[in-house]
Amino acid sequence: MEIIGYIFAIIVGLTLGLTGGGGSILTVPVLVYLIGVSPVLATAYSLFIVGASSLVGAISFMQQKLVHYKTALIFGLPSLIAVYVTRKFIMPIVPENIIETSSFILTKDVFIMIFFSIIMIVAAVSMIKKKKNLEHTTQEITYNYPMILIEGLIVGAVTGFIGAGGGFLIIPALVVFAKMPMKLAVGTSLLIIAIKSLIGFLGDVGEQQIDWIFLLIFSAITIAGIFIGLQLNKKISAQNLKKGFGWLVLFMGAFIILKEIITT
Repeated sequence: MEIIGYIFAIIVGLTLGLTGGGGSILTVPVLVYLIGVSPVLATAYSLFIVGASSLVGAISFMQQKLVHYKTALIFGLPSLIAVYVTRKFIMPIVPENIIETSSFILTKDVFIMIFFSIIMIVAAVSMIKKKKNLEHTTQEITYNYPMILIEGLIVGAVTGFIGAGGGFLIIPALVVFAKMPMKLAVGTSLLIIAIKSLIGFLGDVGEQQIDWIFLLIFSAITIAGIFIGLQLNKKISAQNLKKGFGWLVLFMGAFIILKEIITT
């Protein structure tokens, strides 16, 4: 099962390299169900893995001048504050048994996995649904500051709770609220994800027992997958791949909900 987990690490990287997002949503389920990491620790590991991987992807977009740094700062600042506060202060005070009756107990681990699976399903629908072509928009970048602030806080809190990058939330926000072309939004999103995920991980250092050797090996495999994905990007339809990957994420999200409900 551990070997299969490392194979999925490559798949996560491949998806990030090919589509610029989406792959990170698989990281926590792989760590929990294939590697055997507890859900709370898995969300911490995921922040580091997603942050390091997204940074590699962001550097590639930087070289193509497809990162808007002002937008990354405006959107990223409230997001990274929210993710750090969530990991450092909110997660440690969530009780181990959230709901407890004579016949039913909802544990912190089960709640995290069910909430995560719901986010997976939302992300899957976003990947499957056909989007309008926004590639050729020539609108000047403008900012709806209140909405960007609110969206940044929400994305940061969600990232802090489930350990996923949230690119499926950030990219539409940048396109809608900052009038940004899609390719520029993807590159900017990767930089935002990288910074807020790594900042969020810092909130776990000292709070969790980190297996650094495992974490660095898993991250290195994921990053290797990104480099392969970036090369294949020129030959494979990223849109078709993203749709197929979306169906996989949808299936896994539904599976996790059923599994956690049945075993609760």
